[in-house]
Amino acid sequence: MTDHTTTVAGVAVDTRHWIGGERVASAETFTDHSPIDGAALGEISRGTAMEAAAAVAAAKAAFPGWAATPPAERARILHAVADGVEKRLEELAIVETTDNGALLRSHRRGVMPRVAHNFRFFADWLLQLEHEDFTTYTSGSAAGRGHTNHVSWDPAGPCVLITPWNAPLMLATWKVAPALAAGNTVILKPAEWSPLTASLLADIAAEAGLPAGVLNVVQGLGAEIGDALTSHPDVRRISFTGSVPTAKRISASAAANLTPLSLELGGKSPLLVFADADLDLAVDLAVEQYDNAGQVCLAGTRLLVEEPVAEEFTRRFTEKASRLVQGDPRDEATDIGPNIHPRQLEKIDGFVQRALAAGARAVIGGHRGDGQYYAPTLLTDVAQDSEIVQEEVFGPVLTLQTFSTEEEAVRLANDTRFGLAATLATGDRERAERVTAQLVAGTVWVNCFFVRDLQAPFGGSRHSGVGREGGTWSFDFYCDLKNTVTAPKGWKDHG
Repeated sequence: MTDHTTTVAGVAVDTRHWIGGERVASAETFTDHSPIDGAALGEISRGTAMEAAAAVAAAKAAFPGWAATPPAERARILHAVADGVEKRLEELAIVETTDNGALLRSHRRGVMPRVAHNFRFFADWLLQLEHEDFTTYTSGSAAGRGHTNHVSWDPAGPCVLITPWNAPLMLATWKVAPALAAGNTVILKPAEWSPLTASLLADIAAEAGLPAGVLNVVQGLGAEIGDALTSHPDVRRISFTGSVPTAKRISASAAANLTPLSLELGGKSPLLVFADADLDLAVDLAVEQYDNAGQVCLAGTRLLVEEPVAEEFTRRFTEKASRLVQGDPRDEATDIGPNIHPRQLEKIDGFVQRALAAGARAVIGGHRGDGQYYAPTLLTDVAQDSEIVQEEVFGPVLTLQTFSTEEEAVRLANDTRFGLAATLATGDRERAERVTAQLVAGTVWVNCFFVRDLQAPFGGSRHSGVGREGGTWSFDFYCDLKNTVTAPKGWKDHG
């Protein structure tokens, strides 16, 4: 092994950047630690403005060739990337579990297969992407004379994709796959707390035949390399998933070049339980919000329960949550793993302790575990305007409030600055239609949770984001839409 390779659970991972089809080392490094036991996993190249400029230059140079590659060939290569992901699925799963602490069983059964699906879906969607030609209206003061309109999607150029640590490879490929399918080139900047599977993705993409410079991976601290990427004048699109404060900095950075942005940000989503709901189903949905140690932006962390069933719901919830197994995420029996970083653990505990000091009551949890583990927590007796109700904790912490009317439920659900998602448990179809129509959210789940079809638009309202991605919406963002208007006259018949 070289000084630029680390071995994680028996898997060799290159710790350098991937720029222009080559591995590039930085003068300095940062240490990547496992949240499972705090062990150092490797010294990762710490990118600067120099590496950012090199990556953008490589993406710019590769763009004309990749944009001109026929869609069928781009699709073939993306399917080959998916093949590579499936071939190395076990390696990807164990490396990501070690790096970010999410459950190994989830990575094996759901997350990594979804990574492959992301590439296959957008490869296939590319080949059916079309808008039916239409004729300009033929009446009125600005009537056309049989002009036809043809809508097309032109690749935009180099795209900077900045991804979070809670589901590193899946969330990265939600962006990488459509950007590449659209004919763009990519600079991927993974989160510094979980960078390893992005490096493996670069290897897989190269082996699949993706041309040099089409996908570039640069690692580093956001404060050191982020601005150099997002302010670069040759960048044509920026997609970011992460926190609201970081999104504001990125927006300011991109403003000078009017670079279009897609932002998927935080959430403080409600989970509404009506008295007519299947209570066992509602409890299952609520306990599911502890998935990934609560490190899910879509999580319904605010449980809003109708008063007649609140006591019984709480009893059943407590009973089911008490059976959750917290421990090593590599163990098949584990339900909840560690939180990602000591700094995140401090943040979580700070929220909880301030809430308890303000009068909240911990039905379960309310304290740290060993190492980087936080006990699954449910807080009641919380005020609607309190910090714990209004701000994203991003840990295994839920609050429970009650309501007496449908109108009150909707008011409480919408009463934050966020609008990413909402979950609704009810047995009444008409109520479901009424309530979902009033909820401010990019996605609403009724009697289910965390079902995302890539055909659907995905994003948030209010401070939860800007724009939508998924299906044709992804191509709308990653492309410049062109309308070609053709007159019926003026042709020379060479028949």
